[in-house]
Amino acid sequence: MAATQKPASSSDVDEKRRKRMQSNRESARRSRARKQKQLKDLSNEQSALQKENSQFPEKIRVIEEQFTELEYSSNELRALMMELNSRVNSLVMVLQNMGQGMGYGVQIPQTTDPLVQPWLPPFPTAYNPDI
Repeated sequence: MAATQKPASSSDVDEKRRKRMQSNRESARRSRARKQKQLKDLSNEQSALQKENSQFPEKIRVIEEQFTELEYSSNELRALMMELNSRVNSLVMVLQNMGQGMGYGVQIPQTTDPLVQPWLPPFPTAYNPDI
């Protein structure tokens, strides 16, 4: 007994076609919904980025003001340090001259210039092997 295939009736073909069309419509609807959601998400991200970008000029201005203030303070401190270093060196020379005039061999440590060698302490310390 050979199995004979029953020819598909036109109503079966129409039903399959109707189901396929319905499935395609649902798939297209989901695809449109996904694209609409993506578009909405990208639009929200664009708005957030534009808002963030609009805040940058003010942030830059504030940072530039802070930098200018720090630069000014730094220059003042450098000038003061140089003046104080000069005073210390003058006092060292006075003390050495006074010690020599009185016959004392006064050993006064030399200060280092912190602008030239900032890694060295300005005065030798007790535990410094270079003393």
